[in-house]
Amino acid sequence: MILYDYPKAPNPMRVNLFINEKKIKVERVHVDLSKHHNLKTKFLKLNPWGTVPFLRYKNQTICESIAICRLLDFKVPFPKLFGNNPMEVAKIEMYIRKIEFDGLQAVGEAFRNSVSAFKERVFAGPNKISAIPELVNRGKKRSILFFNFLEKTLKNQKYVAGNKFSIADIDAYTVLTFANWIKINGRENKKNITAWAEKLEKRKSFKDYFNLIS
Repeated sequence: MILYDYPKAPNPMRVNLFINEKKIKVERVHVDLSKHHNLKTKFLKLNPWGTVPFLRYKNQTICESIAICRLLDFKVPFPKLFGNNPMEVAKIEMYIRKIEFDGLQAVGEAFRNSVSAFKERVFAGPNKISAIPELVNRGKKRSILFFNFLEKTLKNQKYVAGNKFSIADIDAYTVLTFANWIKINGRENKKNITAWAEKLEKRKSFKDYFNLIS
């Protein structure tokens, strides 16, 4: 099992935190996104989508962070980060989609449309699609709305999807970190988010991740 990885980026961060929670040992290959190594021929042969992270397992490539985490959740059943019963699974999935659409995509919209390196490749992968600078402010506004939602959500429950830590917490924390790239502090004037984030940062899985990228 080989993880092709650039751990500082948001999607690899999600997978690395998941791997740490599961205590899974994987071989890692560093793919330097800053030098566009993901678009080099040798990597495109393995993953034509030109994205990271991706996992090579039994001579197959699994792309997309949640797909990788789903595979690992079956291989290592404990702890079950996607839920233990139908209602938990449904609620966690509900929050995952909310976080991806309203959080990760919003921050990503603001970031990739504002950075000169992505001027001609605003979406991850090999296809050339031009950035639209006018979308930066919309992405930032959407990001702020997401953190307002998260603050309200965490008012009455310990974790994002309820009273148990789950993949939804990993995803939401990733958005919180990613938002710093567009100079939005999701903790500012938000006591519930701040308390929740500080609680997560005490987990060994998070400490191990911080050591990985330091």
